[in-house]
Amino acid sequence: MDATNINQDPSHGALSSGLSVRSKNAQVEVIVVPFPLQSHLDQLLRLSCLIAAHNIPVHYATTATHLRQAKLRFDSQTHLQNSNIHFHEFPTPHFLSPPPIPNSSTKFPSHLQPSFEASVHLREPAAALLREVSAATRRVVVIHDFLMAYVVQDVGSLPNAESYMFCAVSAFHYSLRFLKDQNSFQVLLDQELKGIPSLEGCSTPEFQNLVSLQYDFLSLAAGIIFNSCWSIEGTYIDLSTKEMNSKNKQIWAVGPLNHDTKSDRREISNSRHKCLEWLDKQVPKSVLYVSFGTTTSMVDEQIKELAMGLEQSKHKFIWILRDADKGDIFTGDVKRAQLPEGYEERVKEFGLVVRDWVPQVEILGHPSTGGFMSHCGWNSCLESITMGVPLAAWPMHSDQPRNAFLVTDILKVGVAVNAWEKREEIVNSSAIARAVKSLMASKEGEETRKRVEEMGSATQQAVEEGGISRLELYSFIAHITRE
Repeated sequence: MDATNINQDPSHGALSSGLSVRSKNAQVEVIVVPFPLQSHLDQLLRLSCLIAAHNIPVHYATTATHLRQAKLRFDSQTHLQNSNIHFHEFPTPHFLSPPPIPNSSTKFPSHLQPSFEASVHLREPAAALLREVSAATRRVVVIHDFLMAYVVQDVGSLPNAESYMFCAVSAFHYSLRFLKDQNSFQVLLDQELKGIPSLEGCSTPEFQNLVSLQYDFLSLAAGIIFNSCWSIEGTYIDLSTKEMNSKNKQIWAVGPLNHDTKSDRREISNSRHKCLEWLDKQVPKSVLYVSFGTTTSMVDEQIKELAMGLEQSKHKFIWILRDADKGDIFTGDVKRAQLPEGYEERVKEFGLVVRDWVPQVEILGHPSTGGFMSHCGWNSCLESITMGVPLAAWPMHSDQPRNAFLVTDILKVGVAVNAWEKREEIVNSSAIARAVKSLMASKEGEETRKRVEEMGSATQQAVEEGGISRLELYSFIAHITRE
């Protein structure tokens, strides 16, 4: 799908008619304020591209450091050149940028806490931008990350401003954490949600303090935007909708947001990443993609066990072995993880170790990719499901344990690598090899693959013309451009 043509088909009436929307657009502008963490930056940049494609001015605003990061890693440079997208560099507050701490008592990336706390100081520049834009337009719409509600609180002081919260986590996780009407969940808790992981060990007290800081200002939002889809999370989107509607607030599920940019990179790039060329030589659905996102740190012993487990499985794999991001990815040295001596030479016939940034959506969408060993960050879950690729779930922190439960126990589109209650133990090579074989070469794996392929097909249809996610996007555009 080409985002520049997202609103051309008039077949859906007022919600999708280009003329009916664009006749109002000049009087509405959008300010997008992401949280300074890679997955959050990326999701809101994708949403910005979709909104800007409707001829609506969008102001994407974050620190200079994190804006550079978001643009560098974005997989659709053509979309970033849309004249309706305006980038704003907030002054970057000083913060320490220490390296990751693999031996920490929790896998939560506490080394990023200084950059998280620095984001609180963006309230003043955010307010200044808000006043500037609101003075020049009929209505200013602020879309902010859940973790930036404090920063955009001044939206409440302007008569022509309104705000919407963007939820960068699954509707499942959001529902369990934040909905007040627990009666809605009683049947689910008694049946479907037995064995759901606790939140113990998912984060730190310091991070929870930052979350608590947002609560007083979340009520300012007129609604919530989910990067999710009814075909994946219909039950939990519906529960959230019922509660929010009771408060005269609306919900839109416009995801997955990763659906329309992967082909663009091939058009603008002179060369494809080496891992894609390697995948071209493999048979369909034979390769396991292994990646744990941008915030995971593993101790040396765990890296060694993972290396041996992949080798023992004898299944083809691409392993993205990168250090976790620092608060400022452009400063200091990056640790290079050590593999067992001679490892890459031993596995070269069936395995590829990659240490740089890769086009994940293209890898998952490649015909040779047959599985994804993942930390179960929400972005990765969505991308894998959309591409019809089953997951080997190995959660590390934050919302990941509950995303993994959603994937393995509810949707049944993945298998578990390690139980959350055993998170402090080293997962040995034999357990890793068993999980790989279960996913890639077992009856359970075949059934899992069939389910995720069906769900992926439904999800791709949802973001195409006439699909539910596309109509949800049109509904949001119509809502913010109303007279």
